[in-house]
This record gives sequence, structure tokens and C-alpha cells, in this order.
Amino acid sequence: MKLAFIGGGNMATALIGGILGSGTPAADVRVADIVPEARERMRAEFGVAAVESATEAAAGAECLVFAVKPQQLRAVASELGGVARDALIVTIAAGVRTGDLGRWLGGHERIVRVMPNTPALVGAGMSALFALPSVSAAERRAVEQLFSVVGKVLWVEREEQIDAVTAVSGSGPAYAFYLVESMEAAARQLGFDAEAARLLSVTTLLGAAKLADASPESAEVLRARVTSKGGTTERALSVLEGHGVKRHFVEAILAAEARSRELGEAAGKG
Repeated sequence: MKLAFIGGGNMATALIGGILGSGTPAADVRVADIVPEARERMRAEFGVAAVESATEAAAGAECLVFAVKPQQLRAVASELGGVARDALIVTIAAGVRTGDLGRWLGGHERIVRVMPNTPALVGAGMSALFALPSVSAAERRAVEQLFSVVGKVLWVEREEQIDAVTAVSGSGPAYAFYLVESMEAAARQLGFDAEAARLLSVTTLLGAAKLADASPESAEVLRARVTSKGGTTERALSVLEGHGVKRHFVEAILAAEARSRELGEAAGKG
């Protein structure tokens, strides 16, 4: 499948690196970016054609991946309506709904909307996918394969679920980094230097995530197994529970979901 990426930022870079690593020829990939340094980086790192014009990149592409900022998408899509008529459209622009993108493209209906997250940069991403009914089963498989090279994928049946995904996994890395920050701060107060505090905190979180991923048990069960009655972990968790940390965490994620819906409504106006 001949691919054109509109936008050559971090997520596009991760996807291009993944698909080339999985065997797609560089000749089948084109990138459009208005920043000269980004184009040069794409040519040097991947050997793909990188051009300034989105129209030039999109011409003849079987799949067009919009990887631009949400506020740029309307202008770019309006420009590409005619060129993209026969292409499968994939968008990773946060908040922009398929109906609005299809309208900006002049009535396009073969659209897959994807919410990835930044761990895709190290091949450990989580991407949720939603496809309009006009997208064929073969096209769904192709898009799934595209995002599988940078992590795990999950299909959702309703587009509004993308807002929930945005709140849980799209913004999720920030929650994990927030926890690492907190653990590092505590380690520093307990006398460790910055390097040791980072090693203790990041390695522990990474290990816990790997254990949770490998275990059939729920997080609740795994947590209980390391919480001895009257021990240090129980004391720490009692402080968190006393301050309602879990409840506030849930409230925060629900607030993120509401904000995602607001942004989607604002993006589609006009």
C-alpha cells in the first residue's frame, strides 16, 4: 500500500520507522511537512520522499495519514479533497471527528480515526481505532497492521468512545510521568541523588506494568499481594486512601474525557 503522511512530527516518525522496519519499501512512503528540517530528517533517517506540498505527497497515495495538529487539519483537508477522493483516510489528529473531516474533504466516507499515545515512539504504544462503515474489512486490517508495529491496538465500535480513550490512554502517559515525578521527589527527600531516584522510580513502574501485563490477575489482586497487613505498603496506601487519591484520579480522567468532547465540538464548528 502506497502511503502519504501529511505531517512529519514525532508520531509520524514512529509510524514510518515501524512500517519500514516491518518490510514496507521506502519508495512506498511519502511525507509532506512545511518545515525544511523535518523533511531533511525524514530523507536522512528513512530514505523516503519528503516534500513541502501536501498535494504533491498525496497524489496517487492509497492511504493518506493526517498527522498534523488539529487546528491545521481543516485547511489541509480542504486543500486535498480532490486529490484524496480515492484514498483511505487515517487521522490521528486529536479531537477531530470523522464527520467533520469527511465534510472538509468534500464528502469522504472511508475514514479511520485513531488515538495513539506517545509510547509509540519506543514501540510500546496503545492505539484505539474507529472506522466508518464504508471502510472495508481489508482496509481495517491494513490500518490495524500499521499501528500494530508501534504497540497494541483496540477497535472501538462507537466514535464517542475515542473521547474516553483519549482520557485513559491518550493522556495516560502524563499520569504515569506524574507518578514517577512523585516517587522521585520522595526518593530525593530520603537522601538519594537524582540519578538513583530516577532509577528506583522508573524501573519500579516499568516492572510493575510488565507484571500487570503478564498476569491474568487484576491490578487490585496484584496490589493486595504486595500489601502485607501492618506493613510499609499498607501504611503508604492508607495515606493515599485517606486523601481520596483513587477517587480524585477517576475524577481527573472523567474531566479529561469531558474536555476531549468539548474540543471535538469546537473543532467541528463552521
